[in-house]
Amino acid sequence: MATSKKAAQKSRTHETAEKARDIQRGVERKEQDKPAKSAKAAKKGAPQTGERKQPKNPLPKQHQSKPGSEHDLDPRPQFTAPTYAGSGKLTGMTAIVTGGDSGIGRAVAVLFAREGADVAVVYLCEDEDAAETRDYVEAEGQRCLLIRGDVKDPTFCKSAVEKTVKAFGKLSILVNNAAFQQHAESIEDVTDEHLDQTLRTNLYGYFYMARAASPHLGSGDSIINTGSETGLFGSSKLLDYSMTKGGIHAFTKALASNLVSRGIRVNAVAPGPVWTPLNPADKPAEKVKDFGKHNPMGRPAQPEELAPAYVFLAAPSCASYISGAVIPVMGGPTG
Repeated sequence: MATSKKAAQKSRTHETAEKARDIQRGVERKEQDKPAKSAKAAKKGAPQTGERKQPKNPLPKQHQSKPGSEHDLDPRPQFTAPTYAGSGKLTGMTAIVTGGDSGIGRAVAVLFAREGADVAVVYLCEDEDAAETRDYVEAEGQRCLLIRGDVKDPTFCKSAVEKTVKAFGKLSILVNNAAFQQHAESIEDVTDEHLDQTLRTNLYGYFYMARAASPHLGSGDSIINTGSETGLFGSSKLLDYSMTKGGIHAFTKALASNLVSRGIRVNAVAPGPVWTPLNPADKPAEKVKDFGKHNPMGRPAQPEELAPAYVFLAAPSCASYISGAVIPVMGGPTG
């Protein structure tokens, strides 16, 4: 029986990934039929604001099929944060990170482990990326559980939480981070299927995971949602995605009010452009090379530049009086 359920779940993740690729192909066909627009002038240079030198634009032209693979990105995203020293902020805690196989989720999983937490990585279907994330978490001296499945499925979300609690004995932190994004030039190009995929992944998935996690959380525990600058300022080519990210910000504030009496904090991080597999799987290769260049810093963030914000919000020693906040990590004012 367990084998048949596992096979059914695997089939579902393949079906979800193929549906995402169908949406991607439909948008790309419409893009090819439209005349090219002149690019805006690029900003000169990109400031280096940290100890580690970060890649600048232009990035190599590249395109991926959804959901995208971190091991195929060029350059590889920087997620190890070599100058970040752990200090036991999350010792004895356990976390679930959805979309934890790559991008921001991977960087968060690594730093959570460096701070002493065991981590369950929930991911759709990128087994190679997930296995690499597990290797890095375990290299930090912590346990890592890989859970493959689709957060659009409430039954899977409940099962993922139960597996985590069974493996680690408890749940302390939920990071809702899995997302679907596909740009479209016009609202008329967003099909019902496209809209449904975005809403169910980005809103239903967050709700399902939070609902499943809630009975296992208590005083000192937290939920952290990944929002976006698009949820604050909108994006003309990401209408549905912007709508869901704005919804995530509102959900964060509402859930914070709902859970505060139990001592559970709920916050969100709102990133600007970040170099992850989400982007080459969203844009044509020609546009990927300029990704992030119009940001005030003239480049996209690397995942390791986002992860410390999640540590800060997860650690009671740092953020015990912070709940219902949306923390912008955008490379400067972008509104």
